[in-house]
Amino acid sequence: SQYSAVDTNPLSVYVMQPIWNKIIKIVPLWIAPNLLTFSGFVMILVNYFLISFYDWDYTASGTSPGLVPTWVWLFSAFTTFCAYALDSIDGKHARRTQSSSPLGELFDHGLDSWATSIFVLSFFSVCSRDNGKTGVSVYTMYIYLSIVLFNFMCSHWEKYNTGVLFLPWGYDLSQVVLITAYLLTGVVGVEVWQKPFLFGYYITDVLVILLIGFSLLLSFPQTLYNIHRAHLKKTLKNGSLYEGLLPLVSPLLLFVLLTVWVVLSPGNILAKQPRLFLWMVGVTFSNVICKVIICQMSSTRPELLHWFLFPLALVVYAAISGLLGWAEEAVLAMFTALVTAAHVHYGVCVGRQLSEHFNIYIFSLKKRIQE
Repeated sequence: SQYSAVDTNPLSVYVMQPIWNKIIKIVPLWIAPNLLTFSGFVMILVNYFLISFYDWDYTASGTSPGLVPTWVWLFSAFTTFCAYALDSIDGKHARRTQSSSPLGELFDHGLDSWATSIFVLSFFSVCSRDNGKTGVSVYTMYIYLSIVLFNFMCSHWEKYNTGVLFLPWGYDLSQVVLITAYLLTGVVGVEVWQKPFLFGYYITDVLVILLIGFSLLLSFPQTLYNIHRAHLKKTLKNGSLYEGLLPLVSPLLLFVLLTVWVVLSPGNILAKQPRLFLWMVGVTFSNVICKVIICQMSSTRPELLHWFLFPLALVVYAAISGLLGWAEEAVLAMFTALVTAAHVHYGVCVGRQLSEHFNIYIFSLKKRIQE
């Protein structure tokens, strides 16, 4: 199916696009677009692991402000900008080199579905977890992450139903806010997040309120409106309501299971291992959404229940019933390793299959030799 995306965001159209159009001119024509996409993703990962190294349990900013060196925050601003730029020019570069392909589209959106959570998890180090005076609680972090992922899911669910990806306004805004936040932290120090900013509210509170407002009042209604418009124009991809709602079943069940674990965990797993738990949330979500993206691209029907839901349900049941006892953290670590490995393996396999099917290399513009 032909890829179509619509971007109506003024920030994107008037400010960012002219910048990307200048940057794209310096990219050599022999570079494969997927290489740009992947480089951006690698930068996000490197940045995430760097911050994790200095601040594993999200307490550095709140308890010992100098613990994360200034250069790390400046490096974060730099990598975030680069990843944002690379993610914005990969499609333009594909059109420029006439190498647009479904493989490229899947590669881009698949990595985005994972990067989305990693951006959020890196940012939590800036505001740090609640220490009684400042910071956000691990539960707020979990809700915050869920809302961001819900937004991501909505735009792809919308594309599954309408065939058009309406780029969410929140994307460009969130990237600019992230880069500014890292720069601010690097220049002024993490203390800037720990002083009330407006009417006794902290900047982090304002950002959380903005995010929730943006999602629930702007993005979600816009998604429903676009689907409704397609319904009126009779351009919907799916005949029945059941088929239209099908891709939402697994993500919603995933959210329910994870929330049950968070709320009923006897060892309070989220407070003990926020970084592991939230990473696992991001990976499982990304895999579930990748399947939806593939169905939407290949016009096939998504399965009702994603296979991750079964081991997860077992683990959650064992945890909340007290069966795991003291081993809950170890089991979380094992489950996280399992889903991360499964997700990477899945990505590699799908990439290989598509690369053979379309007779193209993933990271090179040379054509494959026909067997």
